[in-house]
Amino acid sequence: MKKSVLFLLLLLLSGNLFAQTDVEMADTMRSNGKIYVVVAVIAVVLTGLIAYLFNLDKKLSRLENQIKK
Repeated sequence: MKKSVLFLLLLLLSGNLFAQTDVEMADTMRSNGKIYVVVAVIAVVLTGLIAYLFNLDKKLSRLENQIKK
């Protein structure tokens, strides 16, 4: 019990160590308008992955139903 409380306390305290207040690359990209391109590319990639996984799930479900019959 004591170890888990200590672990949670240290985990919460260590969050402040990794916080970055000034990110030059993000500020530069935001000022040039390129951050929207990065966000759009990430959105397209994630949408493609989600569509692929959804399609794969449909195919696997169809194959499982064929095996059961």
